[in-house]
Amino acid sequence: MTTPPITIPATVESTGGVQLAVHDLGGSGSPLLISHATGFHGHCYLPVAHALAPLHHSIAFDYRGHGDTPRPEGQVVWDRYGDDATAMAVWLADQHGGPIDAFGHSMGGACLLMAALRRPDVFRRLVLFEPIVFPPQGIRPGVPEGESPMVHGARRRRSTFHTFEAAFENFAAKPPLNCFTPEALHAYVDHGFARDRHGVHLKCRPETEADTFATGGSHSTWDHLGEIRTDTLVVAGKVEDMQPSKIAAQVAEQLPNGRYLQIDSMNHFGPMAEPGAVAAVIADALAR
Repeated sequence: MTTPPITIPATVESTGGVQLAVHDLGGSGSPLLISHATGFHGHCYLPVAHALAPLHHSIAFDYRGHGDTPRPEGQVVWDRYGDDATAMAVWLADQHGGPIDAFGHSMGGACLLMAALRRPDVFRRLVLFEPIVFPPQGIRPGVPEGESPMVHGARRRRSTFHTFEAAFENFAAKPPLNCFTPEALHAYVDHGFARDRHGVHLKCRPETEADTFATGGSHSTWDHLGEIRTDTLVVAGKVEDMQPSKIAAQVAEQLPNGRYLQIDSMNHFGPMAEPGAVAAVIADALAR
């Protein structure tokens, strides 16, 4: 069956008048919505999209405050990220003429679950890599999320460099991004930095990334997992204490139509470190 072509606009409107930047990552076949992780942007998944190109037309977007989507005034609220995922899914399902498939990584996985709870009619299947859906005790019992090492790391992240090349070399030389393939790291840098008179700077400001990490346990999605009936594969890398991988299996268990896959060779950055392998998992899950 031939999939009708989809015209990709520059932006799709979300709540509060936020205009979400939309990115055509290429490919042919049925559409796949790609939902990015905290601090990242839609173009980070270009290597995954390239591997899926014979099977799927990948469309990504930038959440508010990330990539090319401006951050509105006010505090970071995860439910508004859920609004963004819902707006994109509704738009793409309308363009496709029926339910769509989607892949979400980390924050992006949690937001797709929020969207599936609100609009189950627009999704066919979900593939989620370590979604940020914390149980009531969180993943660091007794430690407020605002004090987590992810928050501190984001606030200290270097955000300005003289050139794109200097930014690439910096991230390639040290954790955590040194596990990225060169193509994935170039996608992160080339599309995640903007040029100004001082050099280049991160589009997603460190305070936005830190605020997003700090409020990761504030949404109530865990309490509603049992209501989400969308066919969902939850994927995790090696299970590590105080990491999203620790609770991924629990998320899958709570979903009525959830399945779980653990890949011990991967870490939380699997889509960037092993994009071909992640693409193969996605393709297999969506072909069932």
